[in-house]
Amino acid sequence: MHVLILGGTTEARALAGLLHPRVRVTSSLAGRVARPRLPEGEVRIGGFGGADGLAAWLGEHAVDAVIDATHPFAERISFHAARAAATAHVPLLALRRPGWVPEEGDDWRDVGSLAEAAAALDVLGNRVFLTTGRMGLAAFADRPEWFLVRSVDAPEGAVPARAEILLDRGPFTLDGERELLRRHRIDVLVTKDSGGAATAPKLTAAREAGIPVVVVRRPPVPEGVRTATTPEEAAALVLDG
Repeated sequence: MHVLILGGTTEARALAGLLHPRVRVTSSLAGRVARPRLPEGEVRIGGFGGADGLAAWLGEHAVDAVIDATHPFAERISFHAARAAATAHVPLLALRRPGWVPEEGDDWRDVGSLAEAAAALDVLGNRVFLTTGRMGLAAFADRPEWFLVRSVDAPEGAVPARAEILLDRGPFTLDGERELLRRHRIDVLVTKDSGGAATAPKLTAAREAGIPVVVVRRPPVPEGVRTATTPEEAAALVLDG
């Protein structure tokens, strides 16, 4: 059995470890992170050339199942995976960590896009902790606020005019996030609903400090695609057929 994991996430690496060496596993990474953490099994880096290219690759490499374990906001890759799997008649499973849920004391503002997140800042604060990743920062380029932009690698494209760039990779600690908010006098946090424990401490720190949080909703999984919420569940579904 040959399983293709569209990866790049903590869950994808864990899933590869659960499946390898019981089945042949190939993990595909987009190549957008300079020093990715490599999973067990075979690894390929780079795109496929869209849905048609992926469908052809599935046939050429005799893939029996595809698991889309990409970031919850990798919407285009997920769309291509759904189309390619349907074309190649290969089963597709989406592995998605659960999204975050607000708790008592949270002050969350739910928005549908980065542009809406930028507009929400009009009435929320002047010193922004921006943790939406290195892409899409152009939505904030014309904002007057000061930004602390945290990402794994250096941002691509336009960035806010008044910004400090912090290159760092989770998991992050609660004490560390508390100190970051205090030291930079942050009064609003902007994040995507990525879910997971590695970057969740910033939400707790914001709650404790009474800081509002602008949360960008994640896109839905393509229609008709079966989902799992943990690597263990995904592995069981694949191995049990």
